[in-house]
Amino acid sequence: MKKVFRIAVFFLLFSLLAIMAGGVGVYFWAGKDLPEIKTITDYNPSLTTTVYSGDEQVLGYLTRENRFLYPLKKMPDCVPAAFLAAEDDSFYEHPGIDLLGIVRAAVKNFMAGDIVQGGSTITQQVIKSLLLTPEKSYKRKLKEAILAYRLENNLDKDEILTIYLNQIYFGHSAYGIEAAARTYFAKHTSELTLAEAALLAALPKAPSAYDPYRNKRKAKIRQMGILRHMLELGWIDAEAYGEALNQPLKYESMPDPSWETGAAYLEEVRRWLIEHFGEQATYRGGLKVYTAVDLSHQKAAEDSVRRGLEASSKRRGWRGPIRRIPPERYAEFSKSDPNEAAVPEPGEWVQVLVRDVQEKGAGVLYQNQKGWIDVSSMSWCREPDPAKAPEEVQDIKDARKVLEAGDVVWASLSSEEGAEENGLRFDLEQKPEVEGALVSMNPDNGDVLAMVGGYSFKQSQYNRAAQARRQPGSAFKPIVYSTALDNGFTPASTLLDAPVIYTDKSTQTTWKPENYEKTSYGPTLLRTALVHSRNLVTIRVARQIGIDKVIDRARELGLKAEFPRNLSVSLGTASVSLLNFCQAYSVFPRGGSTVMPRLVLTVKDAWGETLYTAKKETSSAMSRQTAYIITYLMQEVVQHGTGWRVKALNRPVAGKTGTTDEQKDAWFMGFTPYLLTGVYVGFDEPKPMGKYETGSRAAAPIWLGYRQAVEQEYPVQDFKRPPGVAMARIDAENGFLAARGAKQSYILPFKAGTQPTRISPDSGAGADGRSGGKSREPTANSDEMLKENLVIPEGFCFARI
Repeated sequence: MKKVFRIAVFFLLFSLLAIMAGGVGVYFWAGKDLPEIKTITDYNPSLTTTVYSGDEQVLGYLTRENRFLYPLKKMPDCVPAAFLAAEDDSFYEHPGIDLLGIVRAAVKNFMAGDIVQGGSTITQQVIKSLLLTPEKSYKRKLKEAILAYRLENNLDKDEILTIYLNQIYFGHSAYGIEAAARTYFAKHTSELTLAEAALLAALPKAPSAYDPYRNKRKAKIRQMGILRHMLELGWIDAEAYGEALNQPLKYESMPDPSWETGAAYLEEVRRWLIEHFGEQATYRGGLKVYTAVDLSHQKAAEDSVRRGLEASSKRRGWRGPIRRIPPERYAEFSKSDPNEAAVPEPGEWVQVLVRDVQEKGAGVLYQNQKGWIDVSSMSWCREPDPAKAPEEVQDIKDARKVLEAGDVVWASLSSEEGAEENGLRFDLEQKPEVEGALVSMNPDNGDVLAMVGGYSFKQSQYNRAAQARRQPGSAFKPIVYSTALDNGFTPASTLLDAPVIYTDKSTQTTWKPENYEKTSYGPTLLRTALVHSRNLVTIRVARQIGIDKVIDRARELGLKAEFPRNLSVSLGTASVSLLNFCQAYSVFPRGGSTVMPRLVLTVKDAWGETLYTAKKETSSAMSRQTAYIITYLMQEVVQHGTGWRVKALNRPVAGKTGTTDEQKDAWFMGFTPYLLTGVYVGFDEPKPMGKYETGSRAAAPIWLGYRQAVEQEYPVQDFKRPPGVAMARIDAENGFLAARGAKQSYILPFKAGTQPTRISPDSGAGADGRSGGKSREPTANSDEMLKENLVIPEGFCFARI
């Protein structure tokens, strides 16, 4: 008997040892080449980067996976509870492996003859998602169990649950609970109700099968099962259960503002982030990027650029229809498009089909509705001819000269009511080929409040504000004249406006510059040369002071351009970007120093740690007195010169137009003490825009349209005159102090001590102040006249010189 007992004990011990050895063998077999748990403990998922406006509205998202990190402590209790009820109700009790669940799954798999149920805990699902492949095998399940046990010994339960809720996939490109809340309920996680949380908890098991957008009934049934299980577990009471069951679920996605308003701005921020932080951090780092953009400014800027380019396109005439279709395809065109409204909003552009044309207008079809385009909206539809301005051509008064039956054209719904028999009233439109850009910045700190890179970002992602380099033309002249003021010139300096020819001996070529008007005006004040943008005077100024000094000044202002050492540089022939040119122009409203434009103000990581803070970068470039005098003269440009159109702003404004040869580029740079705005218009492939398409006509109206929309945000401010500037009334004809009864005079600023001391002859003075009488030097008897002509600055006293 003892022998039998000993044999039984031996076999029992042997079996236990064999089982243990087998278990150890299986452990080492399954545990071979296991990945490091550190990958999870240092959880760093792919997160969506969010770009914010200046007032923390969302400008857009940058992402590879649509995921937003959301901490467990900020979630309503119903959210984790719903997921635990759906996936792992004993999560807080097991060590990462639910043995009963595994046995239950094993039985079902054995009965099915295949792996049909996993029995995975939430911890195992985290392991599967982050460390293992999705293959279905017993070896992978063993690895999953081993790693789950290890993970539970490295992280607490709340940390594991947080990872799970932020990692899982919900369908429709939504990863994690926050993206899911936005995708299915247009809410943030903190706003979810019990019913909504239970519905979201239904999705991870099979996102496509339970997709509520496609299968509401199936999703609802699974949601009800989760709610019932929560009731059985005692996690909710009967009242909460009933309310959740009866709550109507409204499925909608949170609007994504990306690449809508401010698309070019967002793209420039994206490029900046990649340059400074790399592509991985930009698209997967969950950065929070705070920018300077003001969305009200941005929208106003985009609207004004769009209107201005459309108007520019119409001034060149009608290019023809989008396409033409035969009569047998009319019915196909008139079918309703589910993506378009039955009746567009007033001003909204749609494509319409011309069905018949009469002298007074054209009958059109929009979807299956009749419409009418009156000939009055076709007045601009002349034959394109760059050599003729629109005012030199008669308006179109016969629609048959413009349209034919079968034409498909752009049209906007008119705000005017059409005749009932004609249906909807439309205006004929034309998408522009010409492009443009706008930059608006706060000159105090460099914050770029608006940036428009072209007519349509969807049509072209090329940013003409930051990437394009074009010749600024006469908009460069304030830089030339500021250099002149620091080299012995004053606003009253008189220069000869007369033809000149320059010969390049090395190439045996000649250059004969001209004024825009193709004429010359004789002796001209420096003030008048800038106000009326006289090329010939500007060239003479540059020649006298030396082109190297002009180039040095341009570089001191931060301009990044290739400056050839020739006089044409003074007329703005060196190509610059609009953004860079705004930096240079900031020297004037800032009183002598430039400021670097900045789009990105702050960057934080997904955990809220600050990675970058923008600093205000300034650089001194000229004296306060020089900056003020040029600003004053640019106010004269607006009041009396080429910038006259922006007088309509009815505020103190300084500005300068710019137009290149053959009207290939048009600029307007304008500013107030609180806001600097630059506008550029031109074709991407440079070509003439047409007669009179100057900075004044093509660019200034865009500037004005934008500024009129935002100006009410600012109190009226004038430019402050700094100490060291004296004012004097100057005779317009000769630059001397104006005598009583002078035909025309200007009050001009001077650096104290540089103002004229000679008084103009009483009458008959020629342009040089000598013909028709002698110029008078001040005497004791003319002191009163001198006082009358000088406005004495604060801190200065009057003295006869």
